[in-house]
Amino acid sequence: MENALELAGVSKVYGQFIAVDQLSLKIPMGTIYGFLGPNGAGKTTTIRMIMSIIYPDQGSICVLGYPNSEVIKDRLGYLPEEKGLYKKMKTLDMVAYFGTLKGLGFRESRQRARNLLIKYGLGDWLNRKCETLSKGMGQKVQILSTLIHDPELVILDEPFSGLDPVNVEVMRDLILQMKRDGRTVIFSTHVMEQAEKICDSIFLIHRGQKIIDGPLHEIKASGGHGLQIDYEGDGQIIRSHPDIERMNDSGKHAEIFLKAGRNPQTLLASLIGKITIRRFDLSEPSLHEIFVRAVGGTSDE
Repeated sequence: MENALELAGVSKVYGQFIAVDQLSLKIPMGTIYGFLGPNGAGKTTTIRMIMSIIYPDQGSICVLGYPNSEVIKDRLGYLPEEKGLYKKMKTLDMVAYFGTLKGLGFRESRQRARNLLIKYGLGDWLNRKCETLSKGMGQKVQILSTLIHDPELVILDEPFSGLDPVNVEVMRDLILQMKRDGRTVIFSTHVMEQAEKICDSIFLIHRGQKIIDGPLHEIKASGGHGLQIDYEGDGQIIRSHPDIERMNDSGKHAEIFLKAGRNPQTLLASLIGKITIRRFDLSEPSLHEIFVRAVGGTSDE
């Protein structure tokens, strides 16, 4: 089986609203695949159709070679966007419970839960109630509940939502470990920076339609080159420069795209002495820039 997931001409309509419009995708086995787009773009609707929570009005979906994911639910792991813990349950009991829901025996489920919690730094919390966990710990417990039955395909809906930087790193490491373990990982996000760091391929959806789809390195290579500048001083000096066509300015860092035929060295020479330049590199465009170009600077948020 070459592809873990295939969608062909999939559409979902609610009344007059087209949530997903003629979507076709092929996701290879063993990859990390990002579903990207603004809130309301159709990411969660697509995931729910893949999981057979809802069904498409048109088109077909093939998951691990099957036309309906219900018959292979024990081979899938799914973390929904609206997450939650059974607050009064002990951590070990909760993770083990999800294992039994996926077909594991009671003893095997508890042993797997114990091993996972210890492996990922929660050994001291085995017998504490979930309500005592920090947000980052709770997110980790929910991920382990998703993985306890050793799924082949893991789908995570907005897994980075609400996490602090330390726990974002923990989540990223967990996703990378899933790939090393041979799983296929699909995750949705509207945070471009996270997808750019870990995805093999991406799919960008906007207003229910596929805008971009393919390996990340190919998508970035096709976007031309920009300048990455780290600076100290008044960014308006850069923004007002006549050679600049577009600039993504974060205050201390800027991504710059020059007008056709303009020389980066000329720009650099004109800025010296006006602001302090700490880095000045020619590079591929960021995923944020590709996203903004693709959707025309609009958002569904």
